[in-house]
Amino acid sequence: MEITVKLPDDLAEHKNPAREALEALVVEGYRSGAFSHYQASQLLGLSRLAFDGFLKERNIYEHSYSADDLKQDEETLRQLESKSSSRR
Repeated sequence: MEITVKLPDDLAEHKNPAREALEALVVEGYRSGAFSHYQASQLLGLSRLAFDGFLKERNIYEHSYSADDLKQDEETLRQLESKSSSRR
């Protein structure tokens, strides 16, 4: 899906206004919980670790990768490994 946003002329003169707008959208979506860590990283075309760096550069720590995130990732890995081994 493609979304078009009309920017005021003063913002349109920035070096990369489209990227700035996308980053602002992703940061707010992530902070509000509308986007998961994975979704936010994908929207910006970043790996999970690179997205963590992106957040750190902007002093955003409230949604740091937690123990619950790790447990969820471990469960996802187990499910994927199970699917992979059942195909053999």
